[in-house]
Amino acid sequence: MALAPRIVIVHRRSELDELVDRHATYGQAEFFLRSRGRSIADVQARHDAVEAALTAVTDAVPDGFRRASVERDELDRYLFAPEDVIVAVGQDGLVANVAKYLRGQPVLGIDPEPGINAGVLVPFSPAEARAQMLAIARGTAAVEERTMVQARLDDGQSLIALNDVYVGSPGHQSSRWTLADGARGEERQSCSGLIAGTGTGSTGWISSIASDRHLADRLPAAGSDDVAWFVREAWPSRATGTALSWGVATAERPLALTAQSDLLVAFGDGIERDRLSIGFGQRVTIAPASTRLRLVARAR
Repeated sequence: MALAPRIVIVHRRSELDELVDRHATYGQAEFFLRSRGRSIADVQARHDAVEAALTAVTDAVPDGFRRASVERDELDRYLFAPEDVIVAVGQDGLVANVAKYLRGQPVLGIDPEPGINAGVLVPFSPAEARAQMLAIARGTAAVEERTMVQARLDDGQSLIALNDVYVGSPGHQSSRWTLADGARGEERQSCSGLIAGTGTGSTGWISSIASDRHLADRLPAAGSDDVAWFVREAWPSRATGTALSWGVATAERPLALTAQSDLLVAFGDGIERDRLSIGFGQRVTIAPASTRLRLVARAR
């Protein structure tokens, strides 16, 4: 007999939760916001909307399905099973946060605040959750595969991300390396880091860099297999160049960096705590990951 799916509801703590933790009481949090011209009512309303969505989604889990819940800050310690169905209730970024820890499990994105979130990765309402869970279990749900980006060290360590990977100094100061693009050669660089992003991430961090350089038309589309990369603030000197400041990495033509700084890091989708440490002389390769996000989408 097949094991019933486990619905794993992923969420993050609200701004209200964090404010009360920081200021010890609700009253102190309210005073803090009021002293800065803000009302706690807005924060409370957003908190209530997310809590209502979480309750609705939890209640929508079909009979016989197992269920679990995990908060965003616990994702790097949570063990996902192959039969899990991931239900992300929150902002689009929550899907990116969980994607790096999955290996093919489907992700259903639920938007608790329609009109506030972009809704690209969380296209469904809480009222639609039950029908989509059943469709996933029956194998009839519409699923899109999204490319992810991987950073791999020469010692075998690696990480993947849905939107983007940052490589550089942990303090975003000067990073030194030799960059190698298979089709364009090598270049020694001193810069403030490198961002490599996917088509899903083309509306995020890399978008601002590409727009500033008038390269927005070179960003990969949402369904693309490519990874676009941009070197930030490359410094021209006798020893370092700026010719290789952007490009595209593919499975056949990855990007490689050999560190010439004492300590660099690589992390994905803004989660700095979960990172790779890159020592002097180590090589890191950036390319599309073999793992893809399986995102439940609306049927066309």
